[in-house]
Amino acid sequence: MLPAIVAGLSAAATLITVPAEAGGRRALAVEHAWARATAPGVEVGAVYFVIRNPGRHSDRLLAASTPRAARVEFHTTIRDVDVVRMQRVEPVHVAAAATLTLEPGGMHAMLFGVRPALREGERFPLSLTFERAGRQQVEVRVVAAGATPAAHAHH
Repeated sequence: MLPAIVAGLSAAATLITVPAEAGGRRALAVEHAWARATAPGVEVGAVYFVIRNPGRHSDRLLAASTPRAARVEFHTTIRDVDVVRMQRVEPVHVAAAATLTLEPGGMHAMLFGVRPALREGERFPLSLTFERAGRQQVEVRVVAAGATPAAHAHH
């Protein structure tokens, strides 16, 4: 009788654990992806977005790609007295039950080899690869070159 109870409890634990884990993977959301328009001939740009992870497990953003750039890297802005520089971040950690905002002056997805220039009003795909959540495709909206984060947030 004891082996039957243990087997029953084990099966019940599997039924409870698997859907919760699978649900945690789907729960991660990428929102409000945007980029500023770039000048003709400028081959670098940046993409900003919000990652919401309401799940119980942290995740890591491992890579990104887009047909609009030869390469995408994640960078953060470092301020050292009067010097501002960018530092590559690999991977990007997304804490459990947290929101991570990639924004101007902070962390962002840096686009290299952008051709042609990003034009205000256009949209382009960005594919993000997470360790746990897998691949997520987002649409990036290009706003005016001088736009602020508040100007695009609810479009």
